Order: sequence, then structure tokens, then C-alpha cells
Amino acid sequence: MDVDLFDFDLPPERIALRPASPRDSARMLVLDGRGDAGATRDRLVSDLPGELRAGDLLVFNDTRVIPAQLEGMRVRSSADGASDATGAKIGATLHKREGPRRWRAFVRNARRLHDGDAIDFGNGVTATASDRGADGSFALDFAGDESVELQLERAGRMPLPPYIAARRAADARDADDYQTMFADEPGAVAAPTAALHFTPDLLARLDAAGIGHVTLTLHVGAGTFLPVKAEDTADHVMHAEWGRIDAATAARINATRAAGGRVIAVGTTSLRLIESAADAAGIVHPFDGDTAIFITPGVPIRGIDGLMTNFHLPRSTLFMLVSALMGLERMQAAYRQAVESGYRFYSYGDASLLLPGRE
Repeated sequence: MDVDLFDFDLPPERIALRPASPRDSARMLVLDGRGDAGATRDRLVSDLPGELRAGDLLVFNDTRVIPAQLEGMRVRSSADGASDATGAKIGATLHKREGPRRWRAFVRNARRLHDGDAIDFGNGVTATASDRGADGSFALDFAGDESVELQLERAGRMPLPPYIAARRAADARDADDYQTMFADEPGAVAAPTAALHFTPDLLARLDAAGIGHVTLTLHVGAGTFLPVKAEDTADHVMHAEWGRIDAATAARINATRAAGGRVIAVGTTSLRLIESAADAAGIVHPFDGDTAIFITPGVPIRGIDGLMTNFHLPRSTLFMLVSALMGLERMQAAYRQAVESGYRFYSYGDASLLLPGRE
């Protein structure tokens, strides 16, 4: 499909720089039913228990964001073994673990970095670059015996999305604001932001209404923010991310649907992993591995019955995904309505609840 079909105008003032407080006070645009016959309602996230039914199941991503952005200096060793900083400033955003001490990273000022170069990130944290990729990324092997996670706590900072980072610096508030209440498994470099809207009180009210929840893990990579540069969706290559659905979670999802309940993915990350694990009949199987699934209109969605998600970038793979779920024209109209009525967009913005109905 032509990528231009997924473009839309978004005024800069619609981009949220801070989350709503309390989290569940964010607005929520509900799209109930696919196509022109569907209804649209303006709600708040706190109204979610009334928009779902007893027997429905929410699926959350329990990944935890790590301080994956690093700033350092290139270091080269001399013939006598001494190390010397070269003055080349190097920025790195980790996006996928490749081994116990190895991460693939997008690198700023990559033209100044070569295989075998070391980078001093300060606070006793150094890494050696190798295996330059066609996309300009490098593998970074972190030195020492201390866990990489502890090193990142000292030297890294929270990786705010580029559309926020371009307008303000990350600060102490983001360390809490950019984690969900479900964050448990360290490894993401971007938050599963739909779940940022949930609070313990909201979850308790959902439980009281007979709406269950389970978790899976998808470590979100920085590739989620990369623009689609191809002119046709068929030419776009997705970055792989690691995910896991255990047997108990898969069984709960399948049992919910078999009993007539709906499975509602909270966030596109949850949806993508479920679809990676679902067979042609919509049965979800345990999953442990990488996925690079790319969902565009025409790709069947088999494993879920609804999606709660934020509002996405123009021309992005995520806007393509929601268009596959609800129909492109319906989503174009919904986004126009959201812009006109003042909804806040992107990671810290408002939510949408997409309920296409079973065909």
C-alpha cells in the first residue's frame, strides 16, 4: 500500500509532553464497531470498566524500560596498550539485547566510529563497538563483570521518544512517568504506553466488574520510533523484538474467547506479540523468541477482539496497525476528530479503545 495513505496533519501543540495526572484521568476515544456503522464516544480512561463486559480479559505488557540512552567519547588504544580519548562524541541508544553483555545500538555520529573502537560512557562504563549494520547500528560489548543493567543505572538516562526529547530534556519525573504499573521484566527501551493510563484503583474496579487481566513480555525496541521511509508498505523492513507468552497466559487467552469473552490487548506491543503467537484459527500458543510482525490493512488479526492504545505518528507502522484493525477510513476520521477536539497525542497522550466486533 502507498505509505501516503497513512499521513495526516497533526499540529505540534497536540503532542503531550507530560502524562495526565492522575493517570486514569486521560481522555479516551471509544470506537465501537468497524466501518461506517460503528459508534464513537468520548470517555475518560477511568470509564473503562463501563465500556467492557464481565468475562473480558485485558492483556498487559510487563516489560520495564531501562536507561538505554548513553553519551560518551570514542577511545582508541595506542601501541603501548594505553587508552586515549579521541574527542569524538558518540551517542548510543540501545534497542535489542544480543547476548549477556552485548546490545545492538543505534549510534549518533556513527561515521566517527569503527569496528574495534571503544566508547567511554563515564562512571566506569565502557563498551567496544563491532558488527556495523546496514542501518548504521553497532553491536556494543560492555566491559567488566558487573551486570549491564547496573552499569546503565549509573551511566544511562531514560530514553524518551524523539518527539518529546526534541522539545524538552528528560528529568527525574520521567523515571516514574515513563514506567507502567506492570513494569517487571527489564529490557525495553520504549514504554508500552497504553498501560501508562492504569492505576491500582482502576485495576481494582476492573477486577470488581469481572474483567480479568494477564501479562506477557515484549521488550520494545527503539525501532518502534523509526519512520517508514519506503513509499510502499511492502518495502518496509521491521526491526525484530524479543517477546514471551507463557503457557498459562496463552491458555487464559484461549479460554476467555472460548467462553464468549473478549481479549483486549493493552497496547500495540501486546497485540503484535499475540498475533505472532496465534495460528490461523486464532488459537494463541506459547511463544519465546523474536518477532518482526508487520500488520497493515489486509493482514488478518486473529488473536484479539479489541485494542486500547494511544494516538500514533503519521505514516507510522502503528497507525497502519490500527487501520488494519478498524479500517483505514474509520481511523482517518477518528484521528481528524481527535485533533479537532483537542485529544493529546503520542506516548504521554490520551487513549483510544478500539472494538471492531467479531466478523
